[in-house]
Amino acid sequence: MQPNTIAEHLDPETRKFYEHTLTVLNNSQIPFLVGGAYAFERYTGIARHTKDLDIFVREADCQRVLDTLAKVGYQTEMPFPHWLGKAYCDDDFVDVIFSSGNGLAPVDELWFEHAPEDHILDIPIKLVPAEEMLWSKMFIMERERFDGADVAHLFHALADQLDWERLTDRVGDHWRVLLSHLIMFGFIYPGEAAKIPQGLMRALLRQLESELKQPAEPTKLCQGTLLSRAQYLIDIEQRGYRDARLEPLGNMTRREAKIWTKAIDEEE
Repeated sequence: MQPNTIAEHLDPETRKFYEHTLTVLNNSQIPFLVGGAYAFERYTGIARHTKDLDIFVREADCQRVLDTLAKVGYQTEMPFPHWLGKAYCDDDFVDVIFSSGNGLAPVDELWFEHAPEDHILDIPIKLVPAEEMLWSKMFIMERERFDGADVAHLFHALADQLDWERLTDRVGDHWRVLLSHLIMFGFIYPGEAAKIPQGLMRALLRQLESELKQPAEPTKLCQGTLLSRAQYLIDIEQRGYRDARLEPLGNMTRREAKIWTKAIDEEE
């Protein structure tokens, strides 16, 4: 792993926030993982100085974490009941995450089983595994945020250490998304393309070739909503396409999708 600089350059108030939050959570004995900017730096060496802390938990533990932080003075809320809660402490805040905005990446036992141990400010924690971080980031292709560069940097730093089989299993039927990032990696780093296992590339390309030989199924399904909550709404709302996020195809209810969509205007 890369040496950490985020924790070393925190302003005093944010440093106290990190220390207090992690100590409270450790004392609660509720299992959690640290992700976000801190984990990304540990894996890639790329630092982003933020005032937020991304905590990943199982869905069953999210409200317990929020209640624990509320007891020590944090303001808490559950703005997106399908994947995210928040806890505020002055100008700093904690994102308590148990899935992903598109509903594809729920935190399960494997996140904890493969989580590497680490320290923040001498406080012992566990990190979100790199494979699960990639799984989440590969699908973030918003107009205002595209995590493709993060994916490429994670591949660049960890290609020889990744559990590619687990990552492929995580992506599952959405293997085209993985393949697209792998192809782009070779474009971004033409001298580093060999970092990607050739057997994996060949297997995915064979899968694509096999699919291309089959007649396309006549379906009005849009999977773009798995990549962007905003940019494919026209297809769902005006062009008659089904939303791949919604049950039974996806993991979101119509109410959850409505809340997630409504927040676009609020954030803008």
